[in-house]
Amino acid sequence: MWFMRFPIDAVFLDRENRVLRVVTHLAPWRVAGCRGSKAVVELPAGEAARVGLAPGDRLTLTPAGPERAARAA
Repeated sequence: MWFMRFPIDAVFLDRENRVLRVVTHLAPWRVAGCRGSKAVVELPAGEAARVGLAPGDRLTLTPAGPERAARAA
């Protein structure tokens, strides 16, 4: 979240990937936190609301397959 030049959504997660807090449209050069969080997912501004993320939701994170990793490179 440091030194970003555009707004983002920050989704704070606990050890079980449960959403603790969603900070939407976090402005550039600002910081946010959440007591008890163990990870944060940074998304384009507005994406958390678009997909309906809310505290209490649980995220399932899966690694990208080789074909997706090749496209990202």
